[in-house]
Amino acid sequence: MLSAGFPWLTTLIVVPLVGAAAVWSLPSSARRWVRHVALGFALLELLLAVGLAATFDTAAAATHQFSEVHSWIPALGVSYAVGVDGVGLLLVLLSVVLTPLVLLAAWREQGTDFEKLRHYVALILVVETFMVAVFAARDVFFFYLLFEAMLIPVYFLIGAFGGLQRRYAAVKFLIFSLVGGLVMLVAVIVLYQHGPGGADGFLTARLTGIELPVTTERLLFVAFFFAFAIKAPMWPVHTWLPDVAETAPAGTSTLLVGVLDKVGTFGMLTLCLPLFPAASRWAAPVVIVLALISILYGALLAIGQQDLMRMIAYTSVSHFGFIVLGIFAFTSVSVQGSSFYMVNHGLSTGALFLLAGFLVQRRGSQRIADFGGLQKVVPVLAGTFLVAGLSALSLPGLSTFVSEFLVLIGTFARSQPAAIVAVFGVVLAAIYILLTYQRIFTGPVQDELADTRDLSARELWVVGPLIALLLVFGFYPAPALDLVREPASVTLELVGVDDVPAAAAAGIDQSAGRGVGADLGAVEGSTK
Repeated sequence: MLSAGFPWLTTLIVVPLVGAAAVWSLPSSARRWVRHVALGFALLELLLAVGLAATFDTAAAATHQFSEVHSWIPALGVSYAVGVDGVGLLLVLLSVVLTPLVLLAAWREQGTDFEKLRHYVALILVVETFMVAVFAARDVFFFYLLFEAMLIPVYFLIGAFGGLQRRYAAVKFLIFSLVGGLVMLVAVIVLYQHGPGGADGFLTARLTGIELPVTTERLLFVAFFFAFAIKAPMWPVHTWLPDVAETAPAGTSTLLVGVLDKVGTFGMLTLCLPLFPAASRWAAPVVIVLALISILYGALLAIGQQDLMRMIAYTSVSHFGFIVLGIFAFTSVSVQGSSFYMVNHGLSTGALFLLAGFLVQRRGSQRIADFGGLQKVVPVLAGTFLVAGLSALSLPGLSTFVSEFLVLIGTFARSQPAAIVAVFGVVLAAIYILLTYQRIFTGPVQDELADTRDLSARELWVVGPLIALLLVFGFYPAPALDLVREPASVTLELVGVDDVPAAAAAGIDQSAGRGVGADLGAVEGSTK
């Protein structure tokens, strides 16, 4: 048994980098082993993460555990500081679960071009390092460096391995992300100048609770939120996502949308709210409106898509709206739901992207109209796609239902009009999922699809764990909810908002006739 002082998080950050270096250094005679080496390191990372989770003290889920703080650039106040609370732990686990599945899904993608495959799998491992590190970072400047540095491997994964419009999509992704990052950098510098300073002046623990002028705090909040909204992505700064999803490999989209985009909502929850509590309360009504627009806009555009990958991308715009809604509704139930939603969205959307990738490999096309009747030809693929789709529309019995239900009832307790508007997103989700399933899998079988092969054993190992997790957490979500309950309560305390029990939602007549802005504007007056 490893000692309590074992550097768990540093080890989890370093192992994928070592794996990437090992893959890149393989001699030409051993290039055919690149898949096995990459998968071996990803599975080692998964085992280490399981050990981390087993050692985590759930009773103290609100505290950052496995903390390591080392002075890095004392002259600038930058530290190498890592640690995870319950929310960070869940997102780290999501990262290390999806990575080996993505590598396994890409087993045959590059054919016998081992040189190209070597770069692809190595970049996937580099991305895994950034995913683990960014969810563990406890220094604002260190977080910012990771926030920006992760763009590099993702840019190459899109631009070097995507479809016909890969360069356009990669550049668009980079420009959007860099603009948000540069705005955030200015805010990071200003925040440090108002902080306590010193060799560890960028530590989030030291910057939380500092007094800021009202205007300064609001501008800093807007800068951080703008960067996170691009990453999330939220309307109206979401337009890079459909282009990337349409052209990027399915595995890249799985990690980008399933995990990396959670950096945006994770940043809102762990940086925007604690660092700028008054500004968070001030901005909540506007943010809630943007979240509601994202929910409806993403769902409506998903219904009309002809490209399968773009359709899944727009569903994610809608789902991220639910996550942001729960965060800024400022109830413990809604924040718990949003924290859990980040994990469930990664599982369900990851399964959809990977299954869509298998469909595209078989048909050679992403156009939904080029499919039809596949349910009779590939029943296993059809069944797993249906389960993944039903999880996206939050069917009871699947884990996404739990998180979406918590977001809605938590929001209803704070603002009934906002929750009612959000419910329409649930209805639209049923339309875009069932309509897509009908167009791809039902009806007469097209002649070109008559000999389509069903999922292989390898492909079942890719989607099987995701379907299993969706079912397990759907019927028994307690282990995950135990990890997010206390962090949600602590977040509300830091924001300075009185919690509203979900049971209070029963008092419908108390807020009858009030609009979304009026309900959420009242948050300003509920400070402790």
